[in-house]
Amino acid sequence: MKMMSKTDVACADCPIRHNAVCAQCESDELEVLERIKSYTTAESGETLFRATDRMTHFCSVVEGAATMSRTLPDGRRQMVGLLLPGDFIGRPGRTDYPFDIEAISRVTLCRFERARFERLIADTPRVSARLLQMTLDELDAARDWAVVLGRLTAREKVASFLVSLARRMAHLNGGGARPGAKVIIDLPLSRDEMADHLGLTIETTSRQISALKRDGLIVTDGARRIEIPDFDALVDEAGDDEDGGTLA
Repeated sequence: MKMMSKTDVACADCPIRHNAVCAQCESDELEVLERIKSYTTAESGETLFRATDRMTHFCSVVEGAATMSRTLPDGRRQMVGLLLPGDFIGRPGRTDYPFDIEAISRVTLCRFERARFERLIADTPRVSARLLQMTLDELDAARDWAVVLGRLTAREKVASFLVSLARRMAHLNGGGARPGAKVIIDLPLSRDEMADHLGLTIETTSRQISALKRDGLIVTDGARRIEIPDFDALVDEAGDDEDGGTLA
């Protein structure tokens, strides 16, 4: 990974300012973060951290996307999470990273040295409260995803992934959508990576995308761009009966 200057981006001007762990910070608290942060970049395909690596830093994803995965002793690999801008890497109190984390695009990380950030958490209630909120949100998402992987059909899995990604991107962009509105998303994952994330084969994933396209629920534009003509219709197809909002 390539290190960058501490002053590349001012905290007040950061693109993830209102979504990251610092979202609830006041100006004086941002000044503290400004003094202890640094930036690093990685290119697509680079490993950011390996499972069992010593956790020396906590990080927020500023730009790009990365995957979290676990490799079994026999070499099989399961993707367990997708990291997008605003997501936080690391847990206070842990000494090692629990998953392999790999960049799937050019990634910029805002880094905080572990000991200094843990002291900041103890001294800054807004940071600790925000970190707790993010951790609980992540736990809820993991439980929802357990249902997707364990109980939904292949078609519902693909639809659920697109719905979840659209909601996350809308939250990141600070926007939403009217009921029935058209939504456009750029997939951060390839078909192969999406299949890994969903526990499907690439052939099954491709067939389900083609079926959703044939039924008018999505429109593809190249390999990565997907248009959802009617977001609510795709939510229904995913079997989503939770009140998650139109695009929350």
